Amino acid sequence: MADPHGKHHDYHLVNPSWWPFVGAIAAFVTAVGAITWMHGAPSYVLVIGFAMVLYTMFMWWRDIIIEAHAGDHTPVVSLHLRYGMLLFIVSEVMFFVAWFWAFFDASLFAGEANLAARVAATGGIWPPKGTTVFDPFHLPLLNTMILLTSGTTVTWAHHALLGNDRKGLVWGLGITIILGMIFTCVQAYEYAHAAFAFSNANGGNIYGSTFFMATGFHGFHVVVGTIFLFICWLRALKGDFTPKQHFGFEAAAWYWHFVDVVWLFLFVCIYIWGNHGGMMPLE
Repeated sequence: MADPHGKHHDYHLVNPSWWPFVGAIAAFVTAVGAITWMHGAPSYVLVIGFAMVLYTMFMWWRDIIIEAHAGDHTPVVSLHLRYGMLLFIVSEVMFFVAWFWAFFDASLFAGEANLAARVAATGGIWPPKGTTVFDPFHLPLLNTMILLTSGTTVTWAHHALLGNDRKGLVWGLGITIILGMIFTCVQAYEYAHAAFAFSNANGGNIYGSTFFMATGFHGFHVVVGTIFLFICWLRALKGDFTPKQHFGFEAAAWYWHFVDVVWLFLFVCIYIWGNHGGMMPLE
């Protein structure tokens, strides 16, 4: 609650808010809608839940932006917000560790003699016998160049903001968003032309499962990061952010650099090494 006698500390005591409660209900409705939809029910519950999630995000973030403009984000509060974002990114790192672990467990031990089911599924080699994989130096390399370039443009936008160059901020963010959208389109095209599939019914195998889970979740993070940057771009057009107070943009930039780094690991480990590494065929 607000202090009627004036604030005499550097912390922000937030006002009561309905949004955590509404967000929890929205998440529950979305989960129930997704489960029932996967079992053949109509998708309207899922759509309603997703709309509730989007509404909660918009309203909650609006309140936080209002708090920032009101001066509630003191240096101490801003520092703690940065700690929170860093911890969130660490949790995301561990999320991707799980998918890398699954990929390396499958590829490094494709021909392990005491794993009969694994050998039967892979033919004792990696990539599994009969699997046609992507050329890493075609579309994957193009997407690597796109993401690396986007990391440069978002850094340009950040330095422009620090120098109070509003035009550079808007242009840097705009180009980064366009590059993120191009990356997503290229990956969608790549997926549409994959010679392997995620589903066993479509001839999929363990290679397709580990490949799509790792690269697919990264693609989802690219979409989220693009939306994150788009919101920052809209705020920049409205005149938000100052050289001294711009945590919203800074968090988006950190997230985007995290997405870049994860892709580099995916490109090297899955597209390059994963296409030629693994165990040799059983003798």
